[in-house]
Amino acid sequence: MTPPPPPPPGPDPGADSTADPCPGPGSLVVLFGATAGALGPDLGSDETDLILLVWQVVEPQSRQVGTLHKSLVRAEAAALSPQCREASGLSADSLARAEPLDKVLQQFSQLVSRDVALLGGGPYVLCTDGQQLLRQVLHPEASRKNLVLPDTFFSYYDLRKEFHMQHPSMSPAKDLTVATMAQGLGLETDATEDDFGVWEVKTMVAVILHLLKGPSSPLFSKPEVIKQKYETGPCSKADVVDSETVVRARGLPWQSSDQDVARFFKGLNIARGGVALCLNAQGRRNGEALIRFVDSEQRDLALQRHKHHMGVRYIEVYKATGEEFVKIAGGTSLEVARFLSREDQVILRLRGLPFSAGPTDVLGFLGPECPVTGGADGLLFVRHPDGRPTGDAFALFACEELAQAALRRHKGMLGKRYIELFRSTAAEVQQVLNRYASSPLLPTLTAPLLPIPFPLAAGTGRDCVRLRGLPYTATIEDILSFLGEAAADIRPHGVHMVLNQQGRPSGDAFIQMTSAERALAAAQRCHKKVMKERYVEVVPCSTEEMSRVLIGGTLGRSGMSPPPCKLPCLSPPTYATFQATPTLIPTETAALYPSSALLSATRVPAAPSPVAYYPGPATQLYMNYTAYYPSPPVSPTTVGYLTTSPAALASAPTSVLSQPGALVRMQGVPYTAGMKDLLSVFQAYQLAPDDYTSLIPVGDPPRTVLQAPKEWVCL
Repeated sequence: MTPPPPPPPGPDPGADSTADPCPGPGSLVVLFGATAGALGPDLGSDETDLILLVWQVVEPQSRQVGTLHKSLVRAEAAALSPQCREASGLSADSLARAEPLDKVLQQFSQLVSRDVALLGGGPYVLCTDGQQLLRQVLHPEASRKNLVLPDTFFSYYDLRKEFHMQHPSMSPAKDLTVATMAQGLGLETDATEDDFGVWEVKTMVAVILHLLKGPSSPLFSKPEVIKQKYETGPCSKADVVDSETVVRARGLPWQSSDQDVARFFKGLNIARGGVALCLNAQGRRNGEALIRFVDSEQRDLALQRHKHHMGVRYIEVYKATGEEFVKIAGGTSLEVARFLSREDQVILRLRGLPFSAGPTDVLGFLGPECPVTGGADGLLFVRHPDGRPTGDAFALFACEELAQAALRRHKGMLGKRYIELFRSTAAEVQQVLNRYASSPLLPTLTAPLLPIPFPLAAGTGRDCVRLRGLPYTATIEDILSFLGEAAADIRPHGVHMVLNQQGRPSGDAFIQMTSAERALAAAQRCHKKVMKERYVEVVPCSTEEMSRVLIGGTLGRSGMSPPPCKLPCLSPPTYATFQATPTLIPTETAALYPSSALLSATRVPAAPSPVAYYPGPATQLYMNYTAYYPSPPVSPTTVGYLTTSPAALASAPTSVLSQPGALVRMQGVPYTAGMKDLLSVFQAYQLAPDDYTSLIPVGDPPRTVLQAPKEWVCL
């Protein structure tokens, strides 16, 4: 005869055996963990590995507790932080002998199942002190190590929230700790317990049993849920997104997808369709994404992953606004909404399609081994506002396996063209369609042009200095402090900080000094001085060299290189070598320009006003390769950047001034360009209706190659 199983452990001495059973969950598994780095509220914020798990089973119905278990976890980086070493008393040698995480998780599941069976409980749910252990430690580490967590790790009770539900008058849930909860309930704890993690679990169990003795309340009835999979979906321009739920991730690999971003934030609940990859002016990913979470708690945890790693790259995480998310991810097209209405679909982007390609051609290119969801209905072709194809399309696939099969067709041939295939997102579909449907086809500046407070006069005199190696956090005030006494010799509006393509500081700046002697003295005095723990190189340069860098060129030790656009500059320079030629712009058009904008033989800059060295920081100009601040050169237009007298405007034709900014001047036009070529450039803009005579050629007499290029004025 088989002997009966041993009796389960008796009820906890502090439990009231006469109280009615609480209709709570089958069993609770009180879980505590620690990493090799930060502890407490910063647990998991430093991306260190888990080193300890302590747990104990509590049966709410019978108020019984199981055996307390403690297990060390082998960490890949065995170095312990001073805080962890002092609190835990562990050493690198003891961790080196421990089991890896996957083995510890197997033991955890086996021991918990055995204890729950001994206590006669049902399905169990984890109970932790706060969210950090599961959301910020276990799930991210399992994702990094490609481990599949059991389903039990995707739901849990937060003891702080359960405590706050019954005692709302005490501290907010996020400020509670195990010690403060026990103190608030008047529980006596074992002060002699020095085994790290054991005191915490015992105290948490005592708090739970005390809460279960309280008045009937919905305690331990609604567990927190961790999403196992990111859900794609569309976003509308009419949606209202809470700014407290959005972050911006910067530094993503260009080939990363929304699933890669969701994996980086593993353990946090991202809203449906909440990953929006950002595109640059050319329609390519710029390494940034906006992520929308389900609530502000998840957003706050996401901000703690600042400078965590995706592969070998660290990712910066900052706060963002709901308006920014809607601007990137939102759309208004019904066609796009229907295309994205299918749930759980993998989206691929096809680029480089022949303009004559239709649904049949694309389906044939992909082949029967990777069918598109819905056939032709699962394809979305991107078109210009006039209906012309752009060569881009999006395709839906029912599962990851079919998408992988389609990606093998990357750079396959369709006709005489090779086709590129990439993973895409619902937000990218919206961005691409929005760009072609409602925006000009030509790249436009993302910020308004600045007025010219002090024109940059060309010259070869080395009356400027270049600061190289500035900290990225350096401000203009820091630069003025760095220069010290030399700051008194800076020209008004003479500080120019160079920004990169993303509008962030590049580490370079140019300073215009009052004379070449002052520039040389500043360079000799400040060269390799330290600013915020970085030494800064200070070298003299000319205004011409500075201007070339500000418009996209480079200035290296081997000399100066022109900007990638191959134009000498973006605004009319002084043209010191040009011969004076009569202006051939019609009188009515020339009246719109001041004399300094018509390429006269000599131009005298306006007298500088005695103001600060730079305008407000809210204005910036973003160029193709660099951006400059605060006083970039601009081309003359009528959009408020060059002053025009009221009398001159009154004499202009009404058709020109029917709306602000109706006059555009073009420089560098090829000599062979005709009317159709110019109209094709402005095909995304609205010209004066049926008035092609508004294209006014600016005639030019015979001249040398050094003289001004051919120009047109468009009305």
